[in-house]
Amino acid sequence: MSALDHVDLELLNALAEDHRATVVALAERLGLSRNTVQARMAKLERSGVFLSFERAMSPAALGYAIDAILHVQVRQADLPRITDELQEIPEVVQCHGLSGPVDLLVRVAARDTQHLFDIDARILAIDGVERTETSLAMGEVIGYRVRPLLAAARRGN
Repeated sequence: MSALDHVDLELLNALAEDHRATVVALAERLGLSRNTVQARMAKLERSGVFLSFERAMSPAALGYAIDAILHVQVRQADLPRITDELQEIPEVVQCHGLSGPVDLLVRVAARDTQHLFDIDARILAIDGVERTETSLAMGEVIGYRVRPLLAAARRGN
């Protein structure tokens, strides 16, 4: 990923404040031409600055009211295959590889507790998964955010 300059940071800040802003609105707000904003947006997208827009959708709105985090321990040699198999489970909405005693942090969406129990059983049935520990997310206290990081980058920190 290339370094972000002042214009990139201002554009990202404007998008963080209004993620639905049009290219024309962004150009007007930043005092740039529409073509400059479009070119910068394309560059940012190509360089991997923007994450999946799926993140903005709520599983609860789709009927998946339970948000759970599973700590998964696996046989290390099987990790690539296990992550491939986890990807085939639709209720797995996110997975991170970790250092330490837990190998994977798996976030799942479930309709109810029985459905969560069934998802956990499917994960445990994957060859090489040795153990899971499930925690229910009781509520989001700090949502996913990058605006404080943008503010620090704009200050030069």
